[in-house]
Amino acid sequence: MRTLESSACAAVALLACSAASAAVVRIEVTSREPLAPAAGVPYEVLRGRFIGELDPAAATNRLITDLQFAPRNAHGRVEYTATFAIARPLDAARASGVLVYDVPNRGNGDVAADPDGHVRVISGWQGDLAPRPGLQTIEVPVAHARGGRAIESPAFARFVDFPADSRSLTLGAGLGAPTPRPTPATLDTHRAELFRERASGGPRERIAATDWAFADCRTVPFPGTPDATRVCPRAGFDPAFAYGLVYTAKDPKVLGIGFAATRDLVAFFRSAERDATGTPNPLAGLVKWTLAYGNSQSGNFLRSFVHLGFNADESGRRVFDGINPNIAARHVPLNVRFGVPGGAAGTYEIGSDGPLWWSRYADRTRRRGTASLLDRCTANGTCPKIVETFGSAEFWNLRMSPDLVGTDAKADIPLPSNVRRYYFPGTTHGGSWVGGFPLTGDKPYPGMPTCTLPLNPNPIAPQLRVARRALLAWVTSGAEPPASRYPTIAAGELVAPTSAAMGWRAIPGAASPDGKLNELPDYDVGANFRYGDVSGVTTRLPPRSRGTVPQLVPRVDADGNETSGVPSVHHRVPIGTYTGWNEMATGYDKGGNCGLAGGFVPFARTRAEREATGDARPSLQERYGDHAGFVARVREVAAQEVAAGWLLPDDAAKIVADAEASDVLR
Repeated sequence: MRTLESSACAAVALLACSAASAAVVRIEVTSREPLAPAAGVPYEVLRGRFIGELDPAAATNRLITDLQFAPRNAHGRVEYTATFAIARPLDAARASGVLVYDVPNRGNGDVAADPDGHVRVISGWQGDLAPRPGLQTIEVPVAHARGGRAIESPAFARFVDFPADSRSLTLGAGLGAPTPRPTPATLDTHRAELFRERASGGPRERIAATDWAFADCRTVPFPGTPDATRVCPRAGFDPAFAYGLVYTAKDPKVLGIGFAATRDLVAFFRSAERDATGTPNPLAGLVKWTLAYGNSQSGNFLRSFVHLGFNADESGRRVFDGINPNIAARHVPLNVRFGVPGGAAGTYEIGSDGPLWWSRYADRTRRRGTASLLDRCTANGTCPKIVETFGSAEFWNLRMSPDLVGTDAKADIPLPSNVRRYYFPGTTHGGSWVGGFPLTGDKPYPGMPTCTLPLNPNPIAPQLRVARRALLAWVTSGAEPPASRYPTIAAGELVAPTSAAMGWRAIPGAASPDGKLNELPDYDVGANFRYGDVSGVTTRLPPRSRGTVPQLVPRVDADGNETSGVPSVHHRVPIGTYTGWNEMATGYDKGGNCGLAGGFVPFARTRAEREATGDARPSLQERYGDHAGFVARVREVAAQEVAAGWLLPDDAAKIVADAEASDVLR
């Protein structure tokens, strides 16, 4: 019979063993606040931070770039600290048993009460973000060479579409608010190169080392005040050009730890009773199933997370039972020395370099062998169920085509049984910003470029809610989701990105899709980069293009609207042409693709109006008669979508109300 003393010793031994092998060693809840109830279920939000440690020698961690060069603690482990937030039901009996992890996008996001009783969790994973209130961040160590010497490697920064009077610009990269680029190892411009180009990938004009400086020239004329965070050309920056800076940087952060931190936090919440210091797991007993949702950059994170094997925790158990990468087409270049995880498929940005497909495919075009995103999880039995969702802008802007048809674009790549794919036709990146049926197009979102076409008001949120409910049921009950619906070569729905191939008819006064595709170069970034894993060290910067990967886009009908996938009610009862592409109105890329913004070309109100301009598309009046006829058609189609299972009743009611409140044919 075990004595109390022997039981205590066993517990201590167990705790010591757990501390030696577990990744999350301490959970610190710094605030606890009530939340407004959802569907009558009271909630609270817990905020805090967690401290983790990683064994660089463990098979689960060895592929993290530069982890072997990170400083070790007394246990020989590498430490990190990240923030988290949890929304949990106050009454455990009313919890659903589901943990939903919402991957933050560039650190943004928050948790709220869930009407279905799910626990909602977010945490920091992007190590190049500076901490600030409201942002989810992670502090990762800096890698050093033997003896504590600084590690130095090439780094790159690009400057485009800046104010005309710019004298000096900050070293930054990424979409939105750019994150700072790494610190130069020296301010000697002879050990760096600043160039400019009039067209992306075109001839470069090198700026002499004596004609620019690492300096701030905003108040002091060239050569300005020495500043490792800014660049100052003698003649200033000319907005007719894009500028590139290649330099030697030092002190790389071990950014790939962000994958492990997410893995370990979710594994802890799912399985642990307490941390290594004895603090109880705040979600102990509440989690039976785990789902992860990610949009755009955070959807790319989920694709890379699974591909790199992080869906297996350190005990070999599955981390996420199901994932939804939404409006995501590439890898997040997080596990890369001096990587740019906040990028968005811009010029010279990596992220589409590894396998982009869920089934095994031979990438002969780029000579990278046969692989899939699921190779590692298939080998150890930890693959999640996957519902992939995306729209038109992902084809035009984020290079989605190879995900479906590979790098030769000759045949469809079949989906494995654990993946469903749903395409939302005629949508901009993320769908409508404001919703409704605005004849003037959607409202601009913060930081968007200026485009020639009005913004696309076609939504994706109603269909996305249905897709995520299908994923939930698949994970929790085994109920099979609807069959995948997306454009294919076999059905004649994927074609070359030209007006002629697409079936696009010219619309008076509107741009055409020709020349609007974001091309996919086959980049060479040097021999120290592991292309199959989008990991390692880039030594050839800016990358050298070895050619361009062919891409396809969806076919359109006589209205210019796409014909495949899971259309919204707005798409089925159109008030105009909805595109995933748009045309840049100003700046360096004028006339080219307008970033992630899709376009909208409204129909004429009457036949006389359209004939006066030569518009071949039937007018609103010819389609619907009057406002009441338009609303009736919206109501009819919404009812069809509810019956088909692709629209929730509450969303249908709102869409009909939006149609009634609209100005269409009033």
